[in-house]
Amino acid sequence: MHTFRDVATAAYCPRKLYYRHRDPSADEDVPQEVHARRDLAFRYPELLDSDPEIQAAPIEVTPTQYRSRLGRLRASLDAWDDLVDPAGRDVLLEGRECRGIAHKVLSGPPRPSLVFAGAPPDQGVWEPQTVRLVAAAKALAWERETTVESAIAEYPAYGVVREVPLTTRRKATYRSAVRTADAIDGPPSRTPNREKCSPCDYQGQCGVTTRSLKSML
Repeated sequence: MHTFRDVATAAYCPRKLYYRHRDPSADEDVPQEVHARRDLAFRYPELLDSDPEIQAAPIEVTPTQYRSRLGRLRASLDAWDDLVDPAGRDVLLEGRECRGIAHKVLSGPPRPSLVFAGAPPDQGVWEPQTVRLVAAAKALAWERETTVESAIAEYPAYGVVREVPLTTRRKATYRSAVRTADAIDGPPSRTPNREKCSPCDYQGQCGVTTRSLKSML
């Protein structure tokens, strides 16, 4: 059974998934910086109310901007109370095709929330994150034997929370990622998008050569 991380990686770069499967250190502990950012998602009320807490928090916007964003969320997001006091935290979900951790499970209606340490796009969510959210929602639906129509994406270092409906297009993207993960039995073709290669831990094994703009001038 694939993990949520597997199918998200397949959507990002199948070749990276191939090398990760062969890396004995791939499941090492999450970096402390990522833990610290994820923890912000469980501290929204105190970050809104306490100056010392927000001044010390690892946020990527000013405290004023952060509080303004959380204030708008509190006023407009139907799931706010459930988000700050979720029915489940760090819940292992096992679906028909994928398994993994939902950082929060909300009730009424049931839906997973995944917490991302990085920056959000201007709108929506990044494609690999879409796949991960759909995987979590489908696993929750499988376990609860109910319909799950949306998931939540949180970017707590930026004070951004977005509801992600499970549209036909998003489900199709997830399905494509599952098929890609199923089919990997040798090194897939290298991605044509070299911007994905520079931060990749497997660039050396992959054999991709990246060039900076300075080196090309």
